Amino acid sequence: MILGIGTDLANIERIAGTLDRFGDRFRNRVFTEVEQRKAERRRDVAGTYAKRWAAKEACSKALGTGLAMGIAWKDMSVSNLKTGQPVMHVTGWAKDRLDAMTPEGHEAVIHVTLTDDHPWAQAFVVIEALPIRR
Repeated sequence: MILGIGTDLANIERIAGTLDRFGDRFRNRVFTEVEQRKAERRRDVAGTYAKRWAAKEACSKALGTGLAMGIAWKDMSVSNLKTGQPVMHVTGWAKDRLDAMTPEGHEAVIHVTLTDDHPWAQAFVVIEALPIRR
């Protein structure tokens, strides 16, 4: 069953400007070390950050809270499998919210997809509850 969906569209140029203006203060407030290492290795640094920004916004929407209800930016993070597939991780208040919305006898799975076409980066998140197999 679907527990939540969220999407977000981020402007890569806006993120680039924020990176130029605030640098590490912005990076360290919003992105985990894993996300920062990934972005800084990429040719399109701002685009990589923008996709992860959009993923965090989309995840907060799928959780039904948005970012205004206590979820910290770093409570949501994106890494990649060896295949390149993005994976969303939640900790802290985001994990608490996910656990609260997951029905008993089910486990939550967060699906995330990212795309960009300059100057836009987009993310789509679906949270699914699957029955626990015994």
